[in-house]
Amino acid sequence: MNFLEFEKPISELIDELEKVKKTGEKTKADVTTLVADLEGKITSKRKEIFGALTPWQRVQMSRHPDRPYTMAYISALTNNTFIELHGDRTVKDDKAMVGGFGSVDGQTVMFIGQQKGINTKMRQFRNFGMPNPEGYRKALRLMKLAEKFNKPIVTLIDTPGAFPGLEAEERGQGEAIARNLLEMARLKVPVICIIIGEGASGGALGIGVGDKVLMLENTWYSVISPESCSSILWRSWDFKEKAAEVLKLTAEDMLRQKLIDGIIKEPLGGAHTDPETTFATVKAEILSNLNELRKLDTNTLVHNRIAKFCSMGVVIEN
Repeated sequence: MNFLEFEKPISELIDELEKVKKTGEKTKADVTTLVADLEGKITSKRKEIFGALTPWQRVQMSRHPDRPYTMAYISALTNNTFIELHGDRTVKDDKAMVGGFGSVDGQTVMFIGQQKGINTKMRQFRNFGMPNPEGYRKALRLMKLAEKFNKPIVTLIDTPGAFPGLEAEERGQGEAIARNLLEMARLKVPVICIIIGEGASGGALGIGVGDKVLMLENTWYSVISPESCSSILWRSWDFKEKAAEVLKLTAEDMLRQKLIDGIIKEPLGGAHTDPETTFATVKAEILSNLNELRKLDTNTLVHNRIAKFCSMGVVIEN
């Protein structure tokens, strides 16, 4: 398991625990008491550290190399019934954006999300989870397909942003994202959006307009990353921690400002420490919200969604 810098005290205790266990196996000595003591210290240290994470540490947690990505969630939620669909029917199949139908406890759901890749080769293949315009057009095509067959939509957001390359802009990156915002606002089926990692800028918002927008506990959602904000304001990345604080990008900040509808708790230590529990919690949230949204008629569903987003922010008229 990989450990972040602020997790070093936990890492040292775990290393000590492993040494004690190995010593007990070699010498046949009874180390039960010592093992229990160390396990208790590890739990206490985790509670101490993760009970007071800074915004920057939340950002680091969202990027943890062991953190489960979109395809891991989809596979677990659908029990491997997922059928991936490809292509935007215009340019190509964007590998950074995945989507398709899957069954969740007998209910057919359209899943759409960004996929970063689990190793260097796959990250390059997936373009590090940064979709091109055709990725957003593929996502919209799949949303319209779900609407046609009256199936709910679940989007899983985890991206450092839409791909900023010149070729992406030439093919209409801004228009593709703007089109998704318009069309998602008036979809006639339930839409649940969940930030499972990074939620950066329009790249995240392009699949982030839903009846329910939820964030996992150790994720972030903002118009800009702390590093980019720091480089713009202070001409250096050295102030990224300060930027993370002033951006108010954590799940708690977003809920306080009424920009999201809820926070999904993670296991102590983060989603990567116990993926199965994380998947089960996310599944329960999806099913609970779908049951609630299915009670609404189409007109009420669309009206409430539009009203929710229109009420965000502050407008001052002179």
